[in-house]
Amino acid sequence: MVSDALRDTDALRDPGAFRGGDTSRVPDPLRVTVLGSATPYPRPDNACSGFLVEGGGARVWVDAGTGTLAELQRYVALDRVDAVWLSHLHADHSADLLATFYALLYAGLDLPLPLPLLGPPGTADRLAGFLTDGPVRSPVEKAFAVEELYDGHATRIGGLTLRSRAVEHGGPSAFALRVEDGRGRSLVYSGDCEPCPSLVELARDCDLLICEADGDGPGHHSAAQAGRSAAEARARRLVLTHVGPGTEPGEAVALAAAGYPGEVAHADPGLRFVPGAGREEWTEAPARPGRGPGA
Repeated sequence: MVSDALRDTDALRDPGAFRGGDTSRVPDPLRVTVLGSATPYPRPDNACSGFLVEGGGARVWVDAGTGTLAELQRYVALDRVDAVWLSHLHADHSADLLATFYALLYAGLDLPLPLPLLGPPGTADRLAGFLTDGPVRSPVEKAFAVEELYDGHATRIGGLTLRSRAVEHGGPSAFALRVEDGRGRSLVYSGDCEPCPSLVELARDCDLLICEADGDGPGHHSAAQAGRSAAEARARRLVLTHVGPGTEPGEAVALAAAGYPGEVAHADPGLRFVPGAGREEWTEAPARPGRGPGA
Protein backbone atom coordinates (compact mmCIF):
# COMPACT_ATOMS: atom_id res chain seq x y z
CA MET A 1 0.00 0.00 0.00
CA VAL A 2 1.13 3.55 -0.66
CA SER A 3 1.96 5.43 2.51
CA ASP A 4 -0.55 8.08 3.54
CA ALA A 5 2.24 10.23 4.97
CA LEU A 6 2.98 13.24 2.77
CA ARG A 7 6.22 15.11 3.00
CA ASP A 8 6.83 18.58 1.55
CA THR A 9 9.85 19.11 -0.67
CA ASP A 10 12.49 21.55 0.56
CA ALA A 11 11.20 24.19 -1.86
CA LEU A 12 7.72 23.99 -0.37
CA ARG A 13 8.96 24.38 3.19
CA ASP A 14 9.85 27.92 2.12
CA PRO A 15 6.68 29.30 0.45
CA GLY A 16 8.67 32.13 -1.09
CA ALA A 17 10.80 29.59 -2.92
CA PHE A 18 7.86 27.84 -4.60
CA ARG A 19 8.05 28.85 -8.25
CA GLY A 20 4.31 28.49 -8.74
CA GLY A 21 3.50 30.96 -5.94
CA ASP A 22 0.49 30.74 -3.63
CA THR A 23 -1.80 27.99 -4.96
CA SER A 24 -4.54 28.14 -2.33
CA ARG A 25 -6.96 30.08 -4.55
CA VAL A 26 -5.82 29.01 -8.02
CA PRO A 27 -8.47 27.13 -10.11
CA ASP A 28 -5.79 25.20 -12.00
CA PRO A 29 -6.98 21.79 -13.29
CA LEU A 30 -4.73 18.75 -13.50
CA ARG A 31 -3.40 18.24 -17.02
CA VAL A 32 -0.47 16.59 -18.79
CA THR A 33 1.33 17.61 -21.97
CA VAL A 34 3.32 15.06 -23.98
CA LEU A 35 6.89 16.27 -24.54
CA GLY A 36 7.95 13.05 -26.22
CA SER A 37 7.13 9.36 -26.39
CA ALA A 38 9.75 7.82 -28.70
CA THR A 39 12.00 4.91 -27.77
CA PRO A 40 14.86 4.05 -27.58
CA TYR A 41 16.11 7.16 -29.41
CA PRO A 42 14.48 10.45 -30.44
CA ARG A 43 12.94 10.94 -33.87
CA PRO A 44 12.91 14.22 -35.84
CA ASP A 45 9.29 14.77 -34.79
CA ASN A 46 9.25 13.00 -31.42
CA ALA A 47 11.58 13.25 -28.42
CA CYS A 48 12.10 10.39 -25.99
CA SER A 49 9.93 9.97 -22.89
CA GLY A 50 8.86 13.13 -21.12
CA PHE A 51 5.72 14.85 -19.84
CA LEU A 52 4.79 18.19 -18.30
CA VAL A 53 2.26 17.70 -15.50
CA GLU A 54 0.49 20.85 -14.31
CA GLY A 55 -2.20 21.65 -11.78
CA GLY A 56 -2.81 23.43 -8.51
CA GLY A 57 -0.27 26.08 -9.51
CA ALA A 58 2.52 23.49 -9.83
CA ARG A 59 4.54 22.30 -12.82
CA VAL A 60 6.36 18.96 -12.70
CA TRP A 61 8.62 17.62 -15.45
CA VAL A 62 8.07 13.85 -15.51
CA ASP A 63 10.94 11.96 -17.16
CA ALA A 64 13.68 13.81 -19.01
CA GLY A 65 14.41 11.65 -22.03
CA THR A 66 16.59 12.79 -24.91
CA GLY A 67 15.12 15.86 -26.59
CA THR A 68 12.59 16.72 -23.91
CA LEU A 69 14.36 19.79 -22.48
CA ALA A 70 13.83 21.66 -25.75
CA GLU A 71 10.21 20.51 -25.91
CA LEU A 72 9.60 21.49 -22.28
CA GLN A 73 10.60 25.07 -23.06
CA ARG A 74 7.85 25.31 -25.68
CA TYR A 75 5.34 25.29 -22.81
CA VAL A 76 7.05 26.63 -19.69
CA ALA A 77 10.21 28.53 -18.79
CA LEU A 78 12.70 26.29 -17.02
CA ASP A 79 12.78 28.51 -13.93
CA ARG A 80 9.00 28.03 -13.57
CA VAL A 81 9.33 24.26 -13.21
CA ASP A 82 8.81 23.21 -9.59
CA ALA A 83 10.27 19.70 -9.65
CA VAL A 84 11.52 16.88 -11.85
CA TRP A 85 10.41 13.28 -11.33
CA LEU A 86 12.34 10.37 -12.90
CA SER A 87 10.98 6.86 -13.38
CA HIS A 88 14.42 5.28 -13.87
CA LEU A 89 17.90 6.08 -15.11
CA HIS A 90 17.89 4.70 -18.66
CA ALA A 91 18.99 7.40 -21.10
CA ASP A 92 15.68 7.59 -22.96
CA HIS A 93 14.10 8.74 -19.68
CA SER A 94 16.89 10.79 -18.07
CA ALA A 95 19.59 11.95 -20.51
CA ASP A 96 18.39 15.55 -20.80
CA LEU A 97 19.17 16.16 -17.15
CA LEU A 98 22.78 16.60 -18.26
CA ALA A 99 21.92 19.60 -20.44
CA THR A 100 19.52 20.84 -17.74
CA PHE A 101 22.42 20.99 -15.28
CA TYR A 102 24.16 23.57 -17.45
CA ALA A 103 20.97 25.52 -18.10
CA LEU A 104 20.20 25.77 -14.39
CA LEU A 105 23.68 27.04 -13.53
CA TYR A 106 24.64 29.17 -16.52
CA ALA A 107 21.50 30.51 -18.24
CA GLY A 108 20.91 33.35 -15.77
CA LEU A 109 17.69 31.85 -14.42
CA ASP A 110 15.78 33.07 -11.37
CA LEU A 111 16.41 30.08 -9.10
CA PRO A 112 16.15 30.77 -5.36
CA LEU A 113 16.94 27.12 -4.58
CA PRO A 114 18.24 24.09 -6.49
CA LEU A 115 15.52 22.39 -8.53
CA PRO A 116 13.95 19.46 -6.62
CA LEU A 117 14.75 16.20 -8.43
CA LEU A 118 12.91 13.06 -7.33
CA GLY A 119 14.63 10.01 -8.76
CA PRO A 120 15.72 6.42 -8.16
CA PRO A 121 18.56 5.57 -5.78
CA GLY A 122 21.88 6.60 -7.28
CA THR A 123 20.53 9.53 -9.32
CA ALA A 124 23.01 12.11 -7.99
CA ASP A 125 26.01 9.83 -8.44
CA ARG A 126 24.93 8.89 -11.97
CA LEU A 127 24.70 12.55 -12.95
CA ALA A 128 28.02 13.34 -11.33
CA GLY A 129 29.62 10.42 -13.17
CA PHE A 130 28.66 11.93 -16.51
CA LEU A 131 29.35 15.57 -15.59
CA THR A 132 32.63 15.29 -13.68
CA ASP A 133 35.65 16.26 -15.79
CA GLY A 134 38.67 16.19 -13.53
CA PRO A 135 39.61 15.20 -9.98
CA VAL A 136 36.80 17.18 -8.29
CA ARG A 137 33.25 15.80 -8.34
CA SER A 138 30.83 17.90 -10.37
CA PRO A 139 28.62 20.06 -8.10
CA VAL A 140 25.36 18.34 -9.03
CA GLU A 141 23.73 19.55 -5.83
CA LYS A 142 24.14 23.20 -6.86
CA ALA A 143 21.61 22.60 -9.64
CA PHE A 144 19.44 19.81 -8.22
CA ALA A 145 18.09 19.05 -4.76
CA VAL A 146 18.06 15.28 -5.22
CA GLU A 147 15.60 13.17 -3.23
CA GLU A 148 15.66 9.41 -3.75
CA LEU A 149 12.43 7.55 -4.41
CA TYR A 150 11.37 4.35 -2.65
CA ASP A 151 8.32 2.13 -2.83
CA GLY A 152 5.48 4.15 -1.30
CA HIS A 153 7.23 7.53 -1.54
CA ALA A 154 4.73 10.40 -1.35
CA THR A 155 5.13 14.16 -1.46
CA ARG A 156 3.20 17.36 -2.16
CA ILE A 157 4.25 19.89 -4.77
CA GLY A 158 1.97 22.90 -4.75
CA GLY A 159 -1.58 21.62 -5.11
CA LEU A 160 -0.48 18.21 -6.44
CA THR A 161 0.17 14.99 -4.55
CA LEU A 162 2.77 12.64 -6.06
CA ARG A 163 2.89 8.97 -5.04
CA SER A 164 5.48 6.51 -6.35
CA ARG A 165 5.54 2.72 -6.45
CA ALA A 166 8.39 0.41 -7.38
CA VAL A 167 7.69 -1.55 -10.58
CA GLU A 168 9.39 -4.39 -12.47
CA HIS A 169 11.79 -3.29 -15.22
CA GLY A 170 14.52 -5.88 -14.96
CA GLY A 171 17.73 -4.80 -13.25
CA PRO A 172 17.50 -1.07 -12.47
CA SER A 173 15.30 0.53 -9.84
CA ALA A 174 12.16 1.74 -11.60
CA PHE A 175 9.04 3.55 -10.42
CA ALA A 176 5.53 4.40 -11.54
CA LEU A 177 3.83 7.65 -10.53
CA ARG A 178 0.33 8.68 -9.48
CA VAL A 179 -0.53 12.40 -9.43
CA GLU A 180 -3.70 13.72 -7.79
CA ASP A 181 -5.05 17.24 -7.51
CA GLY A 182 -7.25 18.75 -4.81
CA ARG A 183 -10.40 18.08 -6.83
CA GLY A 184 -10.02 14.31 -6.89
CA ARG A 185 -8.68 13.99 -10.44
CA SER A 186 -5.80 11.60 -11.00
CA LEU A 187 -3.32 10.41 -13.58
CA VAL A 188 -0.89 7.50 -13.44
CA TYR A 189 2.31 7.02 -15.44
CA SER A 190 3.79 3.54 -15.68
CA GLY A 191 7.35 4.52 -16.51
CA ASP A 192 8.93 1.41 -18.01
CA CYS A 193 7.70 -1.87 -16.54
CA GLU A 194 6.22 -5.24 -17.25
CA PRO A 195 2.70 -5.99 -15.95
CA CYS A 196 2.90 -6.10 -12.16
CA PRO A 197 0.54 -5.81 -9.16
CA SER A 198 2.09 -2.56 -7.91
CA LEU A 199 1.17 -0.73 -11.13
CA VAL A 200 -2.40 -2.01 -11.04
CA GLU A 201 -2.73 -0.99 -7.38
CA LEU A 202 -1.33 2.47 -8.07
CA ALA A 203 -3.61 2.97 -11.09
CA ARG A 204 -6.79 1.73 -9.40
CA ASP A 205 -9.76 3.88 -10.54
CA CYS A 206 -7.51 6.62 -11.95
CA ASP A 207 -8.93 9.06 -14.50
CA LEU A 208 -6.03 8.60 -16.92
CA LEU A 209 -3.37 5.90 -17.22
CA ILE A 210 -0.33 6.64 -19.38
CA CYS A 211 1.17 3.20 -19.97
CA GLU A 212 4.20 2.16 -21.94
CA ALA A 213 3.74 -0.31 -24.79
CA ASP A 214 7.28 -1.10 -25.89
CA GLY A 215 6.55 -4.66 -26.97
CA ASP A 216 6.76 -8.26 -25.91
CA GLY A 217 9.60 -9.21 -23.62
CA PRO A 218 10.65 -8.92 -19.98
CA GLY A 219 10.60 -5.51 -18.34
CA HIS A 220 7.99 -3.99 -20.64
CA HIS A 221 4.29 -4.00 -21.52
CA SER A 222 3.10 -4.91 -24.96
CA ALA A 223 0.19 -2.84 -26.26
CA ALA A 224 -2.21 -5.68 -25.51
CA GLN A 225 -0.82 -5.99 -21.98
CA ALA A 226 -1.22 -2.24 -21.48
CA GLY A 227 -4.90 -2.62 -22.32
CA ARG A 228 -5.28 -5.48 -19.87
CA SER A 229 -3.47 -3.59 -17.09
CA ALA A 230 -5.75 -0.58 -17.65
CA ALA A 231 -8.82 -2.81 -17.54
CA GLU A 232 -7.66 -4.55 -14.36
CA ALA A 233 -6.98 -1.19 -12.70
CA ARG A 234 -10.37 0.17 -13.86
CA ALA A 235 -8.60 3.19 -15.35
CA ARG A 236 -11.12 5.48 -17.04
CA ARG A 237 -8.92 6.32 -20.04
CA LEU A 238 -5.68 4.93 -21.46
CA VAL A 239 -2.87 6.69 -23.31
CA LEU A 240 -0.11 4.57 -24.84
CA THR A 241 3.48 5.81 -24.78
CA HIS A 242 6.94 4.34 -25.47
CA VAL A 243 5.59 2.25 -28.38
CA GLY A 244 8.46 0.20 -29.80
CA PRO A 245 9.91 0.88 -33.28
CA GLY A 246 8.32 -2.27 -34.73
CA THR A 247 4.74 -1.14 -34.06
CA GLU A 248 2.80 1.77 -35.53
CA PRO A 249 0.89 3.89 -32.97
CA GLY A 250 -2.47 3.12 -34.59
CA GLU A 251 -1.77 -0.59 -34.45
CA ALA A 252 -0.79 -0.32 -30.78
CA VAL A 253 -4.02 1.54 -29.98
CA ALA A 254 -6.07 -1.18 -31.68
CA LEU A 255 -4.25 -3.95 -29.81
CA ALA A 256 -4.80 -2.21 -26.45
CA ALA A 257 -8.45 -1.47 -27.21
CA ALA A 258 -9.16 -5.16 -27.82
CA GLY A 259 -8.74 -5.82 -24.10
CA TYR A 260 -9.88 -2.52 -22.63
CA PRO A 261 -13.40 -1.04 -22.73
CA GLY A 262 -12.48 2.63 -22.39
CA GLU A 263 -11.03 5.24 -24.73
CA VAL A 264 -7.46 4.66 -25.93
CA ALA A 265 -5.13 7.24 -27.48
CA HIS A 266 -1.46 7.48 -28.40
CA ALA A 267 0.85 9.99 -26.72
CA ASP A 268 1.58 12.12 -29.76
CA PRO A 269 4.04 14.90 -28.90
CA GLY A 270 2.32 18.18 -28.12
CA LEU A 271 -0.99 16.64 -27.09
CA ARG A 272 -2.50 17.77 -23.79
CA PHE A 273 -4.77 15.45 -21.80
CA VAL A 274 -7.04 16.62 -18.98
CA PRO A 275 -7.83 13.73 -16.60
CA GLY A 276 -11.54 13.40 -15.94
CA ALA A 277 -12.45 15.39 -19.05
CA GLY A 278 -13.96 14.16 -22.29
CA ARG A 279 -12.10 13.76 -25.55
CA GLU A 280 -12.94 17.37 -26.40
CA GLU A 281 -10.29 18.33 -23.85
CA TRP A 282 -7.64 16.10 -25.43
CA THR A 283 -6.08 18.88 -27.47
CA GLU A 284 -2.80 20.24 -28.75
CA ALA A 285 -1.10 22.22 -25.99
CA PRO A 286 -0.55 25.94 -26.66
CA ALA A 287 3.07 27.07 -26.81
CA ARG A 288 4.24 29.82 -24.48
CA PRO A 289 5.70 33.12 -25.72
CA GLY A 290 9.49 33.32 -25.93
CA ARG A 291 12.07 30.63 -26.42
CA GLY A 292 14.93 31.01 -23.90
CA PRO A 293 15.27 28.84 -20.76
CA GLY A 294 13.97 31.68 -18.58
CA ALA A 295 11.94 33.65 -21.10
